[in-house]
Amino acid sequence: MALILHARRTNKNTYKIFITAEYSGVEVKLAPNFEMGVSNKTPQYLKMNPIGKVPVLETADGPIFESNAVARYVARLKPDNALYGSSLIVHAQIEQWIDFSTLEIDGNINDWYRPRMGQAPYHPPVEEFKISALKRALGALNTHLASNKYLVGQSLTLADIIMTCNLYRGFTRLMTKSFTSEFPHVERYFWALVNEPNFHKIIGEVKQTEATIPILPQQKPKESAKQAQPK
Repeated sequence: MALILHARRTNKNTYKIFITAEYSGVEVKLAPNFEMGVSNKTPQYLKMNPIGKVPVLETADGPIFESNAVARYVARLKPDNALYGSSLIVHAQIEQWIDFSTLEIDGNINDWYRPRMGQAPYHPPVEEFKISALKRALGALNTHLASNKYLVGQSLTLADIIMTCNLYRGFTRLMTKSFTSEFPHVERYFWALVNEPNFHKIIGEVKQTEATIPILPQQKPKESAKQAQPK
């Protein structure tokens, strides 16, 4: 059977899988008529992922969930895929940067993004902490990229695909030019990759946000009764 991806088309986790497929020469098709919040709550879907998260890749040998696992599977379908390197140490370094991009970059971007979108409680001190943690991670990434075009070795790997897709939400929804200018090598890296043909084919034109997405009104902390009293 064909590889069927159950997910929304315009999502960074979907992007990483389709970009990996482009570089690997593997055909992946989107499940027809997928509707977030509906399709992923059906009994059939929950058999593939018991907590209903997306994406899920449907294969002849069974389903795979978690986007990084799906991207790894797609990359490995091509024997000796350059996306995964050619030695044990390179393979480990690729996995190292995949973990870093997931935990330190994507994790902190999501923890900044979700409360502003009403998907989690909004607490200014928590947001400040997450932004600080993100800057620390971007600083480390910037240092590495100061002397490296790619994360591992001299050519693009799966780590670069996942890192770029994890940076995508930050660049397009949260991190303005004044924010990212502190990390010029990260900027160079991100814009170079999103304009690669295989990235552009899947993502399209990418524009950096001019302003951080605003906090939803219901998410803004309320003044205490004492603060609200007129003087």
